[in-house]
Amino acid sequence: LPQVCSAGDDDSDDEEAAEEEAGREPRRRDTPEDILLEAAANAIALHPARAVLAAGDVDGDVYLYSYSCVEGENRELWSSGHHLKSCRDVAFSLDGQKLLTVSKDKSIHVLTVEEGRLETRFSKAHSSALNCVLPINDHVFATGDDGGMLKVWDLRKGATVLEARQHEEYISAMAVDSNGKLLLTASGDGTLGVFNIKRRRFELLSEPQNGDLTSVVLLKRGKKVACGSSEGTIYLFNWDGFGATSDRFALRAESIDCMVPITENIVCTGSLDGVIRAVNVLPNRVLGCVGQHTGEPIEQLAVAPGGQLLASCAHDQKVKFWDISSLASIVVDDYRKKKKKGGPLKALSSKAAGSGEDFFADLREELEVAQEAAAGSDSD
Repeated sequence: LPQVCSAGDDDSDDEEAAEEEAGREPRRRDTPEDILLEAAANAIALHPARAVLAAGDVDGDVYLYSYSCVEGENRELWSSGHHLKSCRDVAFSLDGQKLLTVSKDKSIHVLTVEEGRLETRFSKAHSSALNCVLPINDHVFATGDDGGMLKVWDLRKGATVLEARQHEEYISAMAVDSNGKLLLTASGDGTLGVFNIKRRRFELLSEPQNGDLTSVVLLKRGKKVACGSSEGTIYLFNWDGFGATSDRFALRAESIDCMVPITENIVCTGSLDGVIRAVNVLPNRVLGCVGQHTGEPIEQLAVAPGGQLLASCAHDQKVKFWDISSLASIVVDDYRKKKKKGGPLKALSSKAAGSGEDFFADLREELEVAQEAAAGSDSD
């Protein structure tokens, strides 16, 4: 609480006010307050069991925060500055005891979640800048780099168990099936890669799609794979047919830069325009807007355990939280009503700009205010 200090007859009034303030219950919110970072975050991850968030930023620093829906309860737990260049991705191990981080400096770090102690370092892990990391089980994880190289590591051996360079461009994202057998990679060359971890071999590459593939998620109980692209299209593959797409769905978005599954049918996507869209897959529908970082490209999305909260980070140096509890109850009918093209996005959370009808009007207003502020500022 701020210290209350004044003079004369006001002393007793101030003391009463301070006592009242101290006795007041802290306010509960629908979502935790924003976390403000010192630099823009490239990556965030949410702990599999606890209300804990990890963030890696462009300066190479890694932070661990506890978050809460009680006002004023977000806390920085520790920070680590071991990376020499930008931290590109962070991921918690499946048991939640370790944090894996990868960097543009070509290194992989394994930190303890409790105190942020650097437990293992692979300093020249790849020959190119690292871009993404994915835990497969408690000992095994995969990394992808800017040159299209995939490596699978076993912490018990302290070495790789699979190395393959099948992509011509950077690996942007990875996913693994529930058995930990097949690893899927999305690449800037527009292809989806399939690798058999159990047999430690490359299986196949899909046909190239338009634009970079930026994300890959499993849906429909593992029977469908969805990839987001820099062109704003979601490409769908059948689990037993990775060679060619089974369907595609173009969003009215500049790009799909990141994507996370919320239910077996619904994903949330983040784009260059700063809007987080909820999208139903098969039948393909944009359900509406969950939230936004106004005019700031969204770098990464993460879902909290229980699926009630979504976290997002963007170039505005903020981690924001969104209430997505209503998404699970949305049922999409195959029958499609005729809808006017270019209509507004429906707001799906109380913090989404506008009430749905005036979503883009609100966004434009916010953008204008931000642009005016920027124009009047002397800073870079």
